[in-house]
This record gives sequence, structure tokens and C-alpha cells, in this order.
Amino acid sequence: MNKIAEEQLIQAHKAIGVIDSGVGGLTVVKEISRLLPKETIIYFGDTARMPYGSRSYEEVRKFVFQIIDFLQHQEIKMLVVACNSATAAGLSYYQEGCDLPVIGVIEPGVRASLARSCNKKVGVIGTVGTINSSEYVKALRAKDNSLEIHTRACPLFVLLVENDLVQTPEAKAVACEYLDPLVEKGVDTLILGCTHYPLMSTLIREVVGPQVELINSAEEIAAEIKIILEDTSMLNPHDSGQKRYRFFVSGNPNSFEEIGSKMLQQKIRAYQVQLT
Repeated sequence: MNKIAEEQLIQAHKAIGVIDSGVGGLTVVKEISRLLPKETIIYFGDTARMPYGSRSYEEVRKFVFQIIDFLQHQEIKMLVVACNSATAAGLSYYQEGCDLPVIGVIEPGVRASLARSCNKKVGVIGTVGTINSSEYVKALRAKDNSLEIHTRACPLFVLLVENDLVQTPEAKAVACEYLDPLVEKGVDTLILGCTHYPLMSTLIREVVGPQVELINSAEEIAAEIKIILEDTSMLNPHDSGQKRYRFFVSGNPNSFEEIGSKMLQQKIRAYQVQLT
């Protein structure tokens, strides 16, 4: 094996780093694991400082760079910012500040929505920060200026997921309040603009009805990761025979472990890390 091939193999065996403010990014982890079962994934959930959606972009960027610094010491080969608020706050900053591939969650969701909308009426739901950034609107308009776009901030959705309250009457009432106006506008495609929201997809589907296509960007992100790793010769060629995850959180790990174990259908352990 020549030196270049040896270096590529070393890179290929490194992990994929995934960042989110809480458990939402595990929807992305699940799709990566399904599509790329040989890959190791290192996940960081900033549970002590979530939700990101109500914070300033400067503050979110500061948090993300702290996590990036931590993950780079874990030897990752690429970084997935699996948080819409963090992506909207400064994906280009993270890409410029890292010497490895960095992808966010907005562009994959935009591409999927354009491919599936029939009436060109697209809805976008997300945190206050994501919606106020207008990043989805700008990305959609850049690809098709004739779209009719309707957005809605849904700040309580993240808290419902993180506190395991999705299957409650209160959650149904909140979902109706947020989503009914979008249904009245006639959207046929709804971008779930927060990685927590696929965990509410059953409830969201119940409210918006079967005629609305729900866009879960986690599937699109996993496909994009595969393309990047193939193009850079960094796909892991060896299968360990078991899923390989490492989870870190900034807050108490108990709730994260409980919800994460349900999501990934296996018992997980998370380690608390203090970031400064």
C-alpha cells in the first residue's frame, strides 16, 4: 500500500461528527446508520444550552465552534450540523473555520421540497431563529422564484420532543395552532425545518392531512454524506458487525439516553462534557 492510499484509509476509519442542540439530530444519525452501516458516528447534543432557536446568531456560532473544537479532538473526518438553527446562524462560518467537509440541513430539505411540490405552495416550519433568518426562503427563491412560500415558527415543538410530551392533548392543541394556517394557505409540501420535528411527524401528519408531503431532511442529508465520502475516498470499507456510536451531551445525560434509546431502538449511553 502506497503512502497516499494508507492516509486515505486512516481518514476513512475516522468518525462522522454530528452536532445538534438536543436529541433532534438523532433523526439524522438514524438515517446515516441505515444508509452507511459501516460508519462510526460521534454525536454531540448541547442539551444544557438548548433550544438554540431563541438565541442570537452570534451566541449560536460561539456554541457550535466550541463543539467543533471538541469533536476535532475526537478525530472526525466530516461534520454534520444537524440543527437548522445552527445552520442558519452561520454554516459558511463553520465551513471556513474547519479543514474538513461541513454540511448543514437546509439545502438538502430545499432540494427535496422542490422535487415533490406539485402546486408550488411550500410551507416551512422551524424555530424562531431559523424562520427569522429567512434562510429557507432565500434558498427556495434562489432555485424557483415563482414559489408561494409560507413560513411558521413553532418554538414549543422542540420542548415537547425534549420532554417526551409529543403524545399529549396539549401537543395536539399546539400543533393545530401552528399548522392550521399553513393548511388554509393550501401548501402541498411542508419542510420540517428542525431535526426535532420528524419526531412529531405522526402528529403533524394528523393535523395537516395526507395531501401534504412532509419533507424530512434527514434522509436527504444521509444521501449527501454518502456522495461526499465517495467523492473524497473516505467511505469506511470495514464493517465491525455492530453499530458504532459515541454520544456526548453538555447537560444531564439521563433524558437524552432515555429518548435516544427509543429513537435508535437500542440502549445508548451518553457522556456529559463541560464546554468553555
